[in-house]
Amino acid sequence: MNDVAARNRRNKRRGADWEAEIRDRLREARVDIERLRLVGKDDEGDHVVRWDDGRHLVIEAKNAAFEPGAFIKEAVRERDNFALHRGLEPKDVDVIVIVRRRGASWRRAYVLTTVEEYFDLPPEAA
Repeated sequence: MNDVAARNRRNKRRGADWEAEIRDRLREARVDIERLRLVGKDDEGDHVVRWDDGRHLVIEAKNAAFEPGAFIKEAVRERDNFALHRGLEPKDVDVIVIVRRRGASWRRAYVLTTVEEYFDLPPEAA
């Protein structure tokens, strides 16, 4: 049991370090980025970028095994929470996942989104 708990603590620390690295490096690049706080089941993502045009970009940062479908699903849900808590329309808040790339600098991390999100397409009919 101790090995599992220790591994979980290490993984959580690595994730927190990754989130901090993204925030700090983007700030150095003069991006207006802030850390979002955990809100339990209503989590809003890890960071928000405020663009000069008033739009927001919610960022979910991942330092884990590559699972793009699960990552995007989580990020979209968190973007929706962010928008809801601020009285914004979800379509007016962009969302991406930044996934750490093993052995590469933060600038070479992967950025994930969907075609629908990227091109601001209306949802498909079910």
